[in-house]
Amino acid sequence: MASNYLLALYHKTLRLPFGRQIFSRMFASKAPYFKTIKPLITELRPGYCELKFKKRKAVANHIGTVHAIALCNGLEMAMGAVAEASIPKHLRWIPKGMQVEYTAKADSDIRITAEIPAEAWNIGDIAVAVNGYKADGTQVITGFITIYVSAKPKR
Repeated sequence: MASNYLLALYHKTLRLPFGRQIFSRMFASKAPYFKTIKPLITELRPGYCELKFKKRKAVANHIGTVHAIALCNGLEMAMGAVAEASIPKHLRWIPKGMQVEYTAKADSDIRITAEIPAEAWNIGDIAVAVNGYKADGTQVITGFITIYVSAKPKR
């Protein structure tokens, strides 16, 4: 059984026809800007998230490749999903910063990954590894999104 609310929802929707699409739309609606890339979360588990989105005119730049902001949008969505799917119940997180490098032209559909090792969950800053790849596996973006982790307030 899933250990938190997001993983429980993910596994519940996977049992439905078009479950990945339903879950991806639901998650993207939490931060509506995510919807602009029309993402599909293809894998979600503690410590790891993978999503994909298609290269199309709405996410392209003036030279016909996937725009840097669309790539960063995918990185942030994958990071948010893996953080929510992985964080211990007594902690909370908020994004603090992003550092990325563009390593190749993003001229195809995109696959994004975000990873957090289980042992990283401590109060303070955590650097979440984020990467993007084009269809042939070439890395097009790499970096870290720093999140600040704190204890949930006592109720």
